[in-house]
Amino acid sequence: MAEVCRTALVTGGNRGIGYAVAALLHARGHRVIVAARNGAEARTAAERLGDGARGATVDVTDPDAVAKLRAAVGAVDILVNNAGVQLDWGEQPTGVELALVDRTLEVNLLGAWRMAQTFVPDMVRRAWGRVVNISSGTASFALGLPGACPAYSVSKASLNALTVLLARETEGTGVLVNAINPGLVRSRMRPDAEQSPQQAAEHIVRAATLPDDGPSGVFLRRDAVIGW
Repeated sequence: MAEVCRTALVTGGNRGIGYAVAALLHARGHRVIVAARNGAEARTAAERLGDGARGATVDVTDPDAVAKLRAAVGAVDILVNNAGVQLDWGEQPTGVELALVDRTLEVNLLGAWRMAQTFVPDMVRRAWGRVVNISSGTASFALGLPGACPAYSVSKASLNALTVLLARETEGTGVLVNAINPGLVRSRMRPDAEQSPQQAAEHIVRAATLPDDGPSGVFLRRDAVIGW
């Protein structure tokens, strides 16, 4: 059976994992909104995808910008909260500048929260929706919060907590909310990683298009549910 055509919004969709997710969703027949702080890059990325894709400007830390995005694109069926920053590699909790912590939380946690507050109510009203929060292995208590990036780890652990809360709120509504740890992905931050953005996108898109009896409120590592 062919997939139903949905409208998907991917933040940070102009490059890296976000663009790979947008491209795969588009290839599978969905309408895709590529959203990024740099609107010109978002529009260029959407043009590369072709018909059925559009670019949009959004700074997820700016309430007015998110409200303008909602007014411009309307309701969506799929929200992939991919926009994020990692600013404190190599730092320790007692030494990291709290200004970096503030910025990291503003983007990675509050940005995703703001997007959810703006777009999830539409999903609930329409009785169908999928939210995927891009998390990290550095957020996992099961793994001992590994990595020397305390602000990033705390922001992603908090994003996981938000995932659970949203899933509980939307239980039984047709909306599924999950977090995913895509693993190390080749990027400007990690050029040495073995996994390509396209490989990571396969798992993220599966989470974004789960069947109606799929899980909600879980932490995924690729296609498996893992401990928080």
